[in-house]
Amino acid sequence: MTLNIISSSEQIIGKLIGRLDTDAASDVESQWNALIESANRHIVLDCTELEYISSSGLRLFLTLQKATMAKGGHLTLREVNPSVKQVFNLTGFSSIFAFE
Repeated sequence: MTLNIISSSEQIIGKLIGRLDTDAASDVESQWNALIESANRHIVLDCTELEYISSSGLRLFLTLQKATMAKGGHLTLREVNPSVKQVFNLTGFSSIFAFE
């Protein structure tokens, strides 16, 4: 799992590549904290290359969503593939997040 973060004056883009399973979630958690620190801005998670998400990955997404809401920012999930989107639908998380 790779998380590449690109920051501009308007927004922060986090590009997720690979499988966000339990092991990967703990590996990217320090980078994820950098996103949480910037939660007062618009954060876009580019999920074009996100192949899989586990409950640990969902926990990271939920933590970031709560932080952006608390700090007045906005979180958008971009290009979520159908199998990953199905996980969001089955867990009810699709109603919590904004998708592009």
